Amino acid sequence: QVQFAESGGGLVQPGGSLRLSCGASGTIFTLYRVGWYRQAPGKQRELVASITLGNTKEYADSVKGRFTISGDHANNTVDLEMNALKPEDTAVYYCNAVGTPKVPWGQGTQVTVSS
Repeated sequence: QVQFAESGGGLVQPGGSLRLSCGASGTIFTLYRVGWYRQAPGKQRELVASITLGNTKEYADSVKGRFTISGDHANNTVDLEMNALKPEDTAVYYCNAVGTPKVPWGQGTQVTVSS
C-alpha cells in the first residue's frame, strides 16, 4: 500500500510563492504517475500537475507557467513549487497516484492566498 503525506501549505499573499512537498511511502515501486490535486470549498477535486517515472510533466491550464512539479527519487518526494499565486489557488492540496494504484486520500495541506 502506498501512502502520501503532504506538507508545506500556508497563508500567502497574492503574487507570492509556496513550495509543497509530498512524501511517498510503502510500495512506491508500483507508482507510475504522481500528481498534485487541489480541492476548493464547494468545488470538485482537480488534478493540477503530475509527473511520471520518466519525469514527464503535465499541468492544468490554470496553473501552467506558474507551478512546477518535480520529483526527487532518492527521497521519494514530489514537490510542487507555486509562483505568482492567485486567490483562486486557495484550496486543500493533495498528492496521490494518478490512475493506478488506488491510494486513499490523505489530509492534504491547506494553501490560502489572500491579501
